Amino acid sequence: MLVFSACVKNRDFDEPELVCSDEDFSILSISELKNLYAGETVQIQEDWVVKGYVVSSDKSGNFFNILHFQDASSNPTKGLQIELELRDSHLFFDIGQTVFIKLKGLYLGQSNGLFKIGGVFTSFGNRSVGRLPNSVIFNHILVSCDPVENILPKSVSILELNESMVNTLVRIANVEFKEDELGKSFAVEKEETQRTLIDCDDNELILLNSGYSDFQAQIIPDKMGTATGVLTMDKNEFQLIIRTVDDLDFNKVRCEELIDEFTSNSIFISEIADPNNNAGARFLELYNSSNEALSLNGWTLVRYTNSSTEVSSSIDLSDYSINANGLIVISPNALEFETVYGFLPTITVGTNSPADSNGDDNIALIDPFGTVIDIFGVIGEDGSNTNHEFEDGKAERKIEVISGNTVFTESEWIIYNDTGNNGTVNLPQNAPLDFTPGVR
Repeated sequence: MLVFSACVKNRDFDEPELVCSDEDFSILSISELKNLYAGETVQIQEDWVVKGYVVSSDKSGNFFNILHFQDASSNPTKGLQIELELRDSHLFFDIGQTVFIKLKGLYLGQSNGLFKIGGVFTSFGNRSVGRLPNSVIFNHILVSCDPVENILPKSVSILELNESMVNTLVRIANVEFKEDELGKSFAVEKEETQRTLIDCDDNELILLNSGYSDFQAQIIPDKMGTATGVLTMDKNEFQLIIRTVDDLDFNKVRCEELIDEFTSNSIFISEIADPNNNAGARFLELYNSSNEALSLNGWTLVRYTNSSTEVSSSIDLSDYSINANGLIVISPNALEFETVYGFLPTITVGTNSPADSNGDDNIALIDPFGTVIDIFGVIGEDGSNTNHEFEDGKAERKIEVISGNTVFTESEWIIYNDTGNNGTVNLPQNAPLDFTPGVR
């Protein structure tokens, strides 16, 4: 049954009389259609029909000569686009409208990750999908007589985006424009312009805007919120295109920049080891005496070799954290450490690092703001034959110590070495029996 209706609204040009159709077509799914693509643009010769729900609109000028549709009004599995030589297509195809596309004579191809159907153009002997001429558009696209459906966007995060969602309508919550783009318009006049959406974990998504859209000159919002749009792809990079500015609902406070750099004297050096029988089993241990896990973002360990007043080596601890009342063990030789002590160290570093001292060096723990939180030894003083020598032995923090100390205090330590000078214990320590890495 064919029902004739004039669907174009108050336009000053000759418009075709659209036909809505209740015909019971044998439908080829969008997925089945895409499977026909074998690497090059092909013309469809069979009397196939594909069904879809319109999700794009050129009413605001952000889409041009293109129609996006998906295979369901909610929870779609595939989407597709058709190239059209037709301006103001929103006057003919409403968002949510069901369309039947007669495929015979159309071309199927792929460009920059996007599947598309339409007419054809040839460049240097290669065929590509182009715009379907205006004169035949309505021979191929039939509008269903069914009521317009309410399209429910698929709610996803930036990280959840995948190729099955391309050409479908998606909704992404808790995003905002990058800070360095604030104050700019949606697009440069008459130029296609990329703006960048970002979530609170710094994941990014391109928002593609036309320089001919009616919101081109509007300033992008400086709040956080939800972005709804048609997902597209260019050179394996996802892009979002909004239909109107109403697709952006940005009314929340922007993501606070995640700052986990802090200072705390609850983190301190609890043991430094220079085993008498195995230099490869050296290690340094840090302890967190607080009742909460603490990030080490921005923290460093530095070593002053012998009497040097200049830092000779350092360890960046930024990628690590310490559990509440927990320890981390740092080793310059993970393989030897595991062989000797039976488990892997928390952090593996190089030789000559702060975890590879031969017992007469000075070591400091520095917070993200450059402040010394804890120190072993006296900077500028070679440790040999002093109260901070641990050659062939170890320096072990007494159990009652629960915070770092910016000044080396001998009474906080039990120090073993091979001399016993200046109050230290003359008792060389052998691995593994005389050491307890990972145990406070």
